[in-house]
Amino acid sequence: MGIFLICKDMTNKQITQSLISFIVVIVGMATFAINPGTAFAETTSTELMSVFKPTSHYAKQIVVGAATVKPVDQELIDGERIQRLENYFTRRDMPLAGHGAEFVEAAKKCKIDWRLLPAIGVRESSGGKHLLNNNPFGWGSAKIKFADFTDAIDGVSDNLCGFNPNTARYYGDKTTFERLWAYNGTVMPTYPKEVMDIMDMM
Repeated sequence: MGIFLICKDMTNKQITQSLISFIVVIVGMATFAINPGTAFAETTSTELMSVFKPTSHYAKQIVVGAATVKPVDQELIDGERIQRLENYFTRRDMPLAGHGAEFVEAAKKCKIDWRLLPAIGVRESSGGKHLLNNNPFGWGSAKIKFADFTDAIDGVSDNLCGFNPNTARYYGDKTTFERLWAYNGTVMPTYPKEVMDIMDMM
């Protein structure tokens, strides 16, 4: 009798929609009873989702589950990059081998491409084989002296990041190509592409 009174005040369309929603819920519950491990994963249709209120426990599970994103494992990514640099330098017997971790950390200071400075080192000094003043990057026409490769990596990466006020207008907030153009492209127009080709091999 109660159901009849409720239905009397509803249009045929409303009654039909209510019945469909009721059937969908029943089917979902039956599926869950048969296979509880996958029931809600398999019943995420528009009809079923419309039955649940936003505050529904199961609705929250579905929505949250769909929006879950696997966090980036930066340590793993860094490790792979370091290994790639070490492999590149070692296979070519380059003195810059052993400094892969320093290159990766230096690049993270301002999010420059992690291959940029190593590739400059290969282009300028064959990876440290031919250099002056512990300067494998030819920075300042190789006239600037560094205590060692670590010092050179720190110093030149700071400039490429735009941290040096004297050179920031050339390197700060620039693309890889723009940084390379400022580095030596004005003297040698093919320089940016040559370095970027080396980057592609790393």
